[in-house]
Amino acid sequence: VQLVESGGGSVQAGGSLRLSCAVSGYTGSSFCMGWFRQLPGKERANEREGVATIDADSSTTYSLSVKGRFTISQDNAKTTLYLQMNSLKPEDTGMYYCAAVGLRSCSGRRWYEYNHWGQGIRITVNS
Repeated sequence: VQLVESGGGSVQAGGSLRLSCAVSGYTGSSFCMGWFRQLPGKERANEREGVATIDADSSTTYSLSVKGRFTISQDNAKTTLYLQMNSLKPEDTGMYYCAAVGLRSCSGRRWYEYNHWGQGIRITVNS
């Protein structure tokens, strides 16, 4: 499974960005997928913060810090994962990663349970 993120960059506080994650190399649709981020000063892998997840049945979850501002979605073919980020804040600055695991449910899954990761993409929100 290959995951490739795009859509990062710099934006002013209050602005919007949409991240995309192109998914290839698998068949079927039984994947839990998510967006994670690493904030400045928290570069260790175990400091990755879950942002949003979407499971095989399209149920979604969000961290409290982004709920109401970010939306996770997929295209119908489940070949592209999106993260629409609105009302961005400087504290959203960091590296964002797309991740997947070949299980139907995302419920309760920690970052280390995801076995496919993108290379990461940087988001900078200027105050």
